[in-house]
Amino acid sequence: RIGFLGLGLMGSGIVSNLLKMGHTVTVWNRTAEKCDLFIQEGARLGRTPAEVVSTCDITFACVSDPKAAKDLVLGPSGVLQGIRPGKCYVDMSTVDADTVTELAQVIVSRGGRFLEAPVSGNQQLSNDGMLVILAAGDRGLYEDCSSCFQAMGKTSFFLGEVGNAAKMMLIVNMVQGSFMATIAEGLTLAQVTGQSQQTLLDILNQGQLASIFLDQKCQNILQGNFKPDFYLKYIQKDLRLAIALGDSVNHPTPMAAAANEVYKRAKALDQSDNDMSAVYRAYIH
Repeated sequence: RIGFLGLGLMGSGIVSNLLKMGHTVTVWNRTAEKCDLFIQEGARLGRTPAEVVSTCDITFACVSDPKAAKDLVLGPSGVLQGIRPGKCYVDMSTVDADTVTELAQVIVSRGGRFLEAPVSGNQQLSNDGMLVILAAGDRGLYEDCSSCFQAMGKTSFFLGEVGNAAKMMLIVNMVQGSFMATIAEGLTLAQVTGQSQQTLLDILNQGQLASIFLDQKCQNILQGNFKPDFYLKYIQKDLRLAIALGDSVNHPTPMAAAANEVYKRAKALDQSDNDMSAVYRAYIH
């Protein structure tokens, strides 16, 4: 019996794939209407996070940020109230190591088992069951989740003790966010110097930088289509947390810091709920 908390861009695709693979899934979302589609597909509805955890063997969660992750566990009718010895909780949110360590401690203190398992990917990869799962914590629970992870993603990594997956996920997203800002910077520089943006993309696609990510994000910009596949506000959050991770070990992150400022500018231009590629608009205003 599987539980899932949080039906955002990533969680929705994950739940659909769990159902397709024949898992019995109980769902909960802060905005209850988002559960309706999954109920029609065969999921069960949980009234509270505590109820989901108490009635399921393994409960997964995927929410937006550290505050949401903490509120989900520690808040009224939260996860912690449903934890009993042997109950399993897998947090797939992208948060900082301190947050996930705190959550692991409170879950384990109640006799529960804990695994962190943030995912690398976007909405399309989530829908396609092609996420990359970064896990850390209870190794036995990681193995118990194998059939679920096979439904969600194309591969998974076990990274050791709690906190390691959070750190690695932030580093991955730091690289991705910085690259996205550089793509936007290059396209705008091409425009203002009288060069064809399409030709720039064609050249990049024939070189060593060629990738699905590069092509998709450039196409978003060239078409002016910023429908969210990965919210801009969340990549900025991840950059902020990655910079803080660097600060914690006195390691410089000047490239990420520069990119972070551009995303903050984009947020000030009301681009938070658009795709991360909307960082382009920070360069043209």
